[in-house]
Amino acid sequence: MPRMRAKADLPSKTCAACGRPFAWRKKWARDWDAVKTCSERCKGELRRAQRDARTADPARA
Repeated sequence: MPRMRAKADLPSKTCAACGRPFAWRKKWARDWDAVKTCSERCKGELRRAQRDARTADPARA
């Protein structure tokens, strides 16, 4: 049986929405490079902020 890794040894990133650090999870193994947020809630917040920024800027419309 393979040895367990300490959580501190796993790669980590900073969440684009809340700014908190988060660690690698097995479910993100295939697309770790594409992961930007730590949770579904932060993902929604980031999308909402981007949408609001697009609607607030009339030059981009």
